Amino acid sequence: MKCAVVLCVLLVAVYAAEEKYTTKYDNVDIDAILANDRLTTNYVKCLLDTGKCNEDGKTLKSVVPDALITACKKCSDKQKESVRKVAHHLIKNRRADWDTLVAKYDPEGTYRHNYQKYLDEVSQ
Repeated sequence: MKCAVVLCVLLVAVYAAEEKYTTKYDNVDIDAILANDRLTTNYVKCLLDTGKCNEDGKTLKSVVPDALITACKKCSDKQKESVRKVAHHLIKNRRADWDTLVAKYDPEGTYRHNYQKYLDEVSQ
């Protein structure tokens, strides 16, 4: 689930700030990115350290740990919606990527309760 938060934040390319993440990338078309297997794969590889990262990917990787710990507390409403979209897409269409991201970013399941609501929404 941590992966979903990470991917959402990555796709939104959120920068960490003291109070909230920047909304600079809130107008990024998440649906278009998720519809493009090549782009989605590039972001996944960046997050897994198996591929190159663009600046947005680097930013995402830097925000993911905090977003997981805080359950996206610093995320805007748009960013939270993007997290839901990314989680849903990965769980339904790219389960192996989802599982690999979760294994990397939350191997002990420490933050699972923080993102359980996203998993519950996908199950409905």
